Amino acid sequence: MATFPVNKIRNVCIMGHGGDGKTSLVESLLFTAGVTDRVGKVPDGNTVCDFDPEEIKRQFSISTAVAPVVWNDCKINLLDTPGFFDFENEVNQALRVSESALIVATGKSGPGVGTEKAWARAEERKMPRMFYISKIDEENSDYYTSLHKLQKQFGVSVCPIVVPIFEGNRDTVGVVDCVIRKAYRMEGTKRVEIPIPENMVDRIDQHRAALCENVAELSEELMERYFAGEEFSDEELIAGIRQGVKDLVIAPVFCGTAATGIGSYALLKGIADYMPSPDEAPVEVCEDEKGELIEINCTPNGSTVAMIFKTVADQYGRFSYFKVFSGSVKQDMTLVNRRADANEKMAHIYEICGKKTTEVTEIGCGDIGAVAKLVTTKTGDTLSMSVRKVNLDPVQPPKPCYAQGIAPKNKGNEEKLATGLARLRDEDPSFSTEYNTETKQMLISGMGDIHLDVICSKLKNKFGVEVELSKPIVPYREKIRKKVSVEGKHKKQSGGHGQYGHVKMDFEPCMDQDFVFAESIFGGSVPKNFWPAVEKGIREAMEHGVLAGYPLVGLKATLTDGSYHDVDSNELSFKMAARLAYKAGIPQASPVLLEPICSLKVLIPDAYMGDVIGDLNKRRGRIMGMNPVDGGKQEILAEAPMAELSDYAITLRSMTQGRGSFESEFIRYDEAPAPVQEKVIADNKARLEALGD
Repeated sequence: MATFPVNKIRNVCIMGHGGDGKTSLVESLLFTAGVTDRVGKVPDGNTVCDFDPEEIKRQFSISTAVAPVVWNDCKINLLDTPGFFDFENEVNQALRVSESALIVATGKSGPGVGTEKAWARAEERKMPRMFYISKIDEENSDYYTSLHKLQKQFGVSVCPIVVPIFEGNRDTVGVVDCVIRKAYRMEGTKRVEIPIPENMVDRIDQHRAALCENVAELSEELMERYFAGEEFSDEELIAGIRQGVKDLVIAPVFCGTAATGIGSYALLKGIADYMPSPDEAPVEVCEDEKGELIEINCTPNGSTVAMIFKTVADQYGRFSYFKVFSGSVKQDMTLVNRRADANEKMAHIYEICGKKTTEVTEIGCGDIGAVAKLVTTKTGDTLSMSVRKVNLDPVQPPKPCYAQGIAPKNKGNEEKLATGLARLRDEDPSFSTEYNTETKQMLISGMGDIHLDVICSKLKNKFGVEVELSKPIVPYREKIRKKVSVEGKHKKQSGGHGQYGHVKMDFEPCMDQDFVFAESIFGGSVPKNFWPAVEKGIREAMEHGVLAGYPLVGLKATLTDGSYHDVDSNELSFKMAARLAYKAGIPQASPVLLEPICSLKVLIPDAYMGDVIGDLNKRRGRIMGMNPVDGGKQEILAEAPMAELSDYAITLRSMTQGRGSFESEFIRYDEAPAPVQEKVIADNKARLEALGD
């Protein structure tokens, strides 16, 4: 494919609810434009965009795929994104390098939760957008009901451009373009122009009049002509709609059916005619290496600036997708990664269509390409010329909200697991891992159960390591509630020098610190040089409480008395004596289990308030406050035990149909209720026995 002028490029992010037909639509557009010689089907696993083995197995998209087509002298980069909310980071990455959004909704159900989220994302970025109503030929599908739902939910900017032609028992046979007032039907794989059906003429005139009214509002001159009864030409109306889309006052609606290609020609024409090019997008502003704000203009004559927006990683290395924001990227060009302060050679650059790559010598301004084997560059990094080092704003991955323990099924595969996770983290920055030294558990956190399941499958298929997921072990604590006085004596004789240490201790609760060591010895019953050994003995003993083996906190230990032997006393003896005093005294000091408490910020639509609060109460949560938020939403502020939140991400999504979100953060430890303590003590005893401790 040749290099295209920047004003002839369209980067379109295709979004919508899972199962609404985004990937099938891309298949139809690729076939219509002559890129492929057949229309792939998701159930058959032969689509261009769902090429990953995981996508073929699961029959839904899990990552963004790029598929370029050429139409009306324009290069259209279609970015097919996942519809499942576990993979929203992929959508955000695609939006970062797109100038417009195509939101897909079905004729069967109209706008779903994914449609709402897609609109909200586009609205947040002030991004031009269009709708496509899919599956209009399927049973129980109703184009006009879906259209009215879109208009009711998203406002008067939603305007139909293309409407379907029905025959007989509501069979879809073609479409009418309301702008140019032409009708088309499909005969096999060819589009044939036909007269507009008589029963549709009035409706088409109404739709065109509504478009003219919206366009007239763009300027006083157009408004005067409109009220004077002057009709706009097709060219004026197309130019007006294009401006209206750019100004966010018009959201054109197209329709069709991917299986037969009905509506695909009109959609490609609509993208070329109405969607903005990269040089019409808002100017990128960023800091240069001197800390000065500069503008990155999308011009082929500018200094080269490209952003890595996606990485594909396997056991052989990285394959990095990038968009050129300024200048152009040429083969063998050396660019600078300012974050890593390193040079990267663009040795082999490619044009991509799904999994197919074609090596090229140049990727032009505004276009999307890929490069192999970058050394230090990661997703979100900017590559630029050494004379003008810059960092564009990267995509911030969403905070993981669902955590599980992860371990290899076969012992000895820990290193393979760590390597695999590190490679996948290059590819998907929306999950994180950490090793909890206290619970001896590796934790993996992601956006939901499907997200983690996909990661586990990739670990097995790409890196040859099978893993098991388990519930996270909650890091409880223990403390005492009353003061006790005890003694500990360590005495051992085994020929030659023996061991002798004897201490008397007071143990009491300490509110403001985890551990305080003090002494109140009169005389030399325990020499000063042994005091640090006593303190060390207590500190080591505190790593395991007496109830369930969790660390003890909030303890003040005071050395009050003791005795020593001139020959047999040493540091080890007093350390052991202190541990014996701890084991004797803590069970008498009314020990209690503490559980970690998290603060919660839950964002939900008003309609789900009762269900969400009821569920939080079941989880022993406390509602601390509620704040109304724009868009008919509520922010619930609450506190709840960490142990009750392990599956909250899945439950909240189920209760709110995916509309709810939350953030949680550890804040403090509180005393656990007696039934909880009993269960935790029993569970931990069983866990330690299983580990062989």
